[in-house]
Order: sequence, then structure tokens, then C-alpha cells
Amino acid sequence: MKIKCNFCNGKCIKNGFQSNGNQRYKCTICQKRQQITYRYNAYKGDINQEIVLLTKEGLGIRSTARILKISTTTLLKRIVCIARNITRPIVSRGKTYEVDELCTYIRHKKNYIWLVYALEKNSKNVVSFNVGKRTNKTLNRVLETLKLAEAKKIFTDRLKNYRYLIDKKMHSVKRFGTNHIERKNLTLRTHLKRLNRRTICFSRSLAVFTAVLKIYFWI
Repeated sequence: MKIKCNFCNGKCIKNGFQSNGNQRYKCTICQKRQQITYRYNAYKGDINQEIVLLTKEGLGIRSTARILKISTTTLLKRIVCIARNITRPIVSRGKTYEVDELCTYIRHKKNYIWLVYALEKNSKNVVSFNVGKRTNKTLNRVLETLKLAEAKKIFTDRLKNYRYLIDKKMHSVKRFGTNHIERKNLTLRTHLKRLNRRTICFSRSLAVFTAVLKIYFWI
């Protein structure tokens, strides 16, 4: 029986046995070892798709781990790994954007952190985001992306930091100018428990929090 590699689709040959007695195979191209069937759910072929689906539905780490019947440690590693392979979207030139920030916390409720992100006004797609303290440096990581894309207009709220970071010609604080991103804020707080205002479901790790956002925004 011919076995195809789960990683590169190459040909596999027998390569001894696992400690549990299952036949082990080795790919002749990428040299990776694998089995035909696995007892542990984390090694199933479609597990990453299920993790993405449940993450976007707003399930917490422990809830997702219980449903998929895998350990929380494995789940956290998979989420970070999935996010690492996500490519940033291409930012179109000459578009109009809305920028806003959301407050949450990491590890404990005294450690406040800010999510700053930019929304393309017509498509409603998130083109850039950054997580950090509410400083010019955190804001500027997102704004620089828009400036490189030669943004036609950038709508923000009345946070004074924006006055010094955005050119007056493209900056606007017009009433109702940030309607779309404010609605997106509500959607985020509804879908992701870790962004709720009053919740015990908060992120313990900045890396995991950033990974969850990448999955939610860009998959």
C-alpha cells in the first residue's frame, strides 16, 4: 500500500514502529516521520481548521480544548503556529480608512493594553493592527502602514495623539466619520470574550492575544 506524506505529498516508506506499536512511515522527500492514524486528536489532518473555526466563534482556550479533546498547551502552540503562517493583507493605495483603539488587559486587570487597528471604509476589511500601550509608538505602527499606502483620508476619534501623527490634509475627525469601525468594535467585543468589558475571560499571554486577532482578522 502506497502512503503519501501529510506534509509534502511525497512517497512514504516503512520506518519501524512507534512506542504504542503503530507502524511508522518516513517520507522519502522531506524525511518527516508520520503514522496513518493517530490516537491523539491534535494530529488529525483537519484539526487546524477546527481550531480556526472555534477561535473565530469566540470560544476560550479551555472551551476549545474540551471540545476538540486536546490539551490547552497543545492548543496554544497550534494557535501561535497558525498565526505565524498568516500573511498580512495587501493594502490598496489611495483608499479611505478609519482608525480606532480598544482597551483590554493581559494577565491581570491592572495591566491595560490597547488594540489599535485600521479599517478600510468601503470593504470594511481590517488592513493593519497593533497591540501595546496607549502611546504614539503603538498608534504609529498602524498609521505608518496607511501613510505608505498613500491614504486618501484617515478618520479618527478626537484622541489628541492623532493630531501629531497624521497630516492635517488627510486627517479628519468629522462626526459619524468612524461609524464603521465603532460598529466593528461592538462586533469584536461580542465575538471575542477576551475583549468584553466585564469578563473573566482575558488573555494570559500577549503572543496568544496577537495570534487570535490575526486569525480573526485575516482568515
